[in-house]
Amino acid sequence: MKKNKTLIATVLFLMISIVGVAQIVTPPPPAQQVPPVGLPIDNDIIVLVVVGLLYGVYKLLTKRKASNI
Repeated sequence: MKKNKTLIATVLFLMISIVGVAQIVTPPPPAQQVPPVGLPIDNDIIVLVVVGLLYGVYKLLTKRKASNI
């Protein structure tokens, strides 16, 4: 009787694993093109450089004023 239960359990486990492997896997949906985040800097690069230089000069001047006081 114990051999029959073991045999039945083994067959059931094998059948369940075969059914699990035999499932059809649907492919993932195709990736959609997402536009990049942010703005392009190609057109306004000169403005960014000028603003950076002005900020650097401002920081140097405030640092000199703080050390002179």
